[in-house]
Amino acid sequence: MSSEIVGACHCGSQKPFVECCEPFLLETRFPATAEELMRSRYSAYVTKNVSYILETTSPKFRKYYNPKSILEWASNSTWISLEILSSSEKRVKFVATYLDETNQLTRHTEDSRFEKIAGRWYFMDGE
Repeated sequence: MSSEIVGACHCGSQKPFVECCEPFLLETRFPATAEELMRSRYSAYVTKNVSYILETTSPKFRKYYNPKSILEWASNSTWISLEILSSSEKRVKFVATYLDETNQLTRHTEDSRFEKIAGRWYFMDGE
């Protein structure tokens, strides 16, 4: 995967993509916090990087995710923005705004839980 955009990162950090989420998606660097992981997973949906989404899902929960479904949702959505509402060590509450396959503006609000295993952060689940 190469740089897909020049400019601000998809995740809304205002940092350049090549300095923000791209190193995570290329696995040349790993997120240091749950919020960094959340932001990089959003960028993975925007760039349709299904393998990253699966690899950063906790091994305990990975079986509940279907690669084909992830790719379909990512591909059929036009990703607009990510807003972090709150962030703590193991939780990130966010709003992802996108147009769905029918061009309906959708705001997906989620309170996600994360865990750290052997020094790496993983997404567990969200409400």
